[in-house]
Amino acid sequence: MEKKRISISAKRQITIPRKFYEMLGFENEAECIVKENELILRPVRETNSGEFAEQILSDLIKQGFQGEELLNKFKETQRKIRPAVEKMLKDAERAAEGEGNYFTYNDIFCKKAEQ
Repeated sequence: MEKKRISISAKRQITIPRKFYEMLGFENEAECIVKENELILRPVRETNSGEFAEQILSDLIKQGFQGEELLNKFKETQRKIRPAVEKMLKDAERAAEGEGNYFTYNDIFCKKAEQ
């Protein structure tokens, strides 16, 4: 773990050290999280659904959509991706903290001992 002490301006502003900025891939926004009395800053990772565009279009075309209807259905489906990905990430964080409903590796891949 790397650590560096930084100052906070009178306007509550900080400067992320260049090494950390580049190492973590910050751009023009950071996500700010308070967790267990700590402030966590991390780069905003845009999930703009572009990564799934090809799969979405392929699926919609297979379903028979075309023209304006295809465009409308594509936009509707794309809007649903970000909330779904964010929910998956929150669920994964909760599982990593031992909270919520989750399955372990053994639950999925190992047979239960016969009784």
